[in-house]
Amino acid sequence: MEIKTSSKFIAELIGTFGLVLFGCGAAAIAGANTMGGLSGLGLLGIAVAFGLSVVVFAYAIGGISGCHINPAVTVGVLLAGRMSVKDAVVYIVAQFIGALLGAFVLQQILSGQLAGFTAGEWAYGSNGWGKGYQNEYGTASAFLIEAVLTFIFLFVILATTSKVGNSTMAGLAIGFTLLLIHLVAIPVTGTSVNPARSFGPAILAGGQALSQLWLFIVAPLVGAAVAAGVWKALEPKD
Repeated sequence: MEIKTSSKFIAELIGTFGLVLFGCGAAAIAGANTMGGLSGLGLLGIAVAFGLSVVVFAYAIGGISGCHINPAVTVGVLLAGRMSVKDAVVYIVAQFIGALLGAFVLQQILSGQLAGFTAGEWAYGSNGWGKGYQNEYGTASAFLIEAVLTFIFLFVILATTSKVGNSTMAGLAIGFTLLLIHLVAIPVTGTSVNPARSFGPAILAGGQALSQLWLFIVAPLVGAAVAAGVWKALEPKD
């Protein structure tokens, strides 16, 4: 059965929209603080929100688009030779639009607080690093953790969705991998491993979130490219 390009576009847009709304929403609305406690979800809760979002959409739209909902995933799949350049462009455009829409809805929800809402730096679940952000890690640490964890994420995706992987359980494996990634990276960068997820909140937050956006585009793409190369070298040949 051939699936229309427009259907793939809409599926990726909705999936990325949901990822940003659930994941960043958990951080911005219900997170309160990532040190845990009764005041909010804490680090574990936010990690679970991102991980479960991927699981949910993997089974919802996986049969339509493969549920990339992440430009780094699309680039990795492209470099692994599993999709066309044309489809990759469609996916990435849909992902960035979906992420921006998700961040916009989150912004509108937060601005509806009766006591008023001040966005501040790194609002709407934006990613960042340096002085004033989470545990104040430097640029090198931020780049390294984003690149390495994206590499692991893509490696799991390429392996579980390959001919030798367990495709029926792929959604769970990928979602739990993202959960584990967030447990490690939230205190460092807030966890991106997804240029679109970083793009939406940063565009609306502006300031330092926007000026630091480059790292959350470049580092995940580097990690994805390396993962594609490693998997192509390891993948069993017919």
